[in-house]
Amino acid sequence: MAQPAQPEGDGKAPAPAVHTDHGDRTGDGDRTDHGVHPVDEKLRASRLIPAALQHIAAMYAGVVAPPLIIGQACGLDSGGMTLLIAASLFIAGLATLLQTLGLGRFVGNRLPFVNAASSAGIAPMLAIAGQAEPGHGLPTITGAVMVAGLFCLLLGPFFGRLLRFFPPLVTGVVITLIGVSLMPVPVEWAQGGDKQAADFGSMPNLALAAFTLAVILVVQRFGRGFLRQVALLVGLFAGTLAAVPFGKADLGAISEAPVAAIPQPFHFGAPEFQPAAILSLCIVMLVLMTESSAGMLALGKICERDCDRHTITRGLRTDGIASVVGAVFGSFATSAFAQNVGVVTLTKVRSRYVVAVAGGTLVILGLFPVLGAVVNLVPMPVLGGAGIVLFGSISVSGIRTLSEAGLDDSSNIILVAVSLGAGIIPLAAPTFYEDFPAWAQTILGSGISAGALVAVVLNLFFHHLGTRRKNGGAVLSAAPAGSGTQIS
Repeated sequence: MAQPAQPEGDGKAPAPAVHTDHGDRTGDGDRTDHGVHPVDEKLRASRLIPAALQHIAAMYAGVVAPPLIIGQACGLDSGGMTLLIAASLFIAGLATLLQTLGLGRFVGNRLPFVNAASSAGIAPMLAIAGQAEPGHGLPTITGAVMVAGLFCLLLGPFFGRLLRFFPPLVTGVVITLIGVSLMPVPVEWAQGGDKQAADFGSMPNLALAAFTLAVILVVQRFGRGFLRQVALLVGLFAGTLAAVPFGKADLGAISEAPVAAIPQPFHFGAPEFQPAAILSLCIVMLVLMTESSAGMLALGKICERDCDRHTITRGLRTDGIASVVGAVFGSFATSAFAQNVGVVTLTKVRSRYVVAVAGGTLVILGLFPVLGAVVNLVPMPVLGGAGIVLFGSISVSGIRTLSEAGLDDSSNIILVAVSLGAGIIPLAAPTFYEDFPAWAQTILGSGISAGALVAVVLNLFFHHLGTRRKNGGAVLSAAPAGSGTQIS
């Protein structure tokens, strides 16, 4: 089993071991009976496979959303849509494998971390597609995504060094906002997912969502041991079965899906590099890097494994590589999937090998769309019922982090209040920033990035500016208790 390895850059050789994962170990939480941290635990198949399926069920709709929306905007036919979706699944699987298993000492955060094409870039990519000449929408998007991925690779190490500005006070706000900002998604799913559909918001859809939620609650209340860990999967399965008699589960999608669709490099045309499109997606990449860093910090807290600046750097490096390679095959900018942080929180299964199996499964689903159609049987209302629990649990993790961040200090209370308010503005008033410049709308229009930005600035204002003093040549931080440990 895995043995502790020295953190990156300490100059010490790791202890001899059968398997070395190069993960950071300082401050790890409780270990298993075999002396292995739960993140590095290799579960037996009877526990591993159902846990991996929960991750796939939680992320599948989010993975296919960007290619579905962008593909339609670019006028792709059904064959082109199939290839675009396959590419998104394929790259999501590869990126997740890189993150969980790592590659050498420089790639992968080695946490149960899911990566895939982010929905945060959909709006600017739709704008790019709308402004491009017919047939040039996807090539222009591809070129912009490639440059944005390189931008992430260059900026990643710098982002890792900013970790000291993300104490529990800041990360608690960001984690809470991740859950709150995601809540409109399951609410829309519960109503049917498609606002243009005739049955959107109908009672049958809402009843399916409520039934799924009820099953999860009952299993969580009366189940024992492993059954409680897979409560989400049980709810999804029961909800899908209940949907079949009402025609809510599209069984015909399986017969219509092609057996194989191998992603091909630049299938939709050679990349085109337009300055405006590149600038737009580089701004999006800054947002994605912020959200990805917050996701890693959240997982580190949940998994009781220190997430230092080296871990952040390796994770962001993987985001950049996946974005560049993904653009080659037709995928989009890659980042963390916050809903899967919720799965880890809910199930308490912290093994990165569970998520690695989910990543490997996504690769297979990308190569064989007929298999992906089976996963896609789960109706949107059923996903909505499960998503209420899933995304709500992320907010609970943030609240738990805030409870340890010294909220008896009045300045900390103000920091949290203003940051949460800034993060909720885009949800409460979606048109609030419509008169702002496009770049400002991209940043402030995301509740997660807006709240994170305000929290970081206020943390600097209250706990860093004017609080540093020199003592014997050393620079010390005089930030009050609860503002978080400073890492230089």
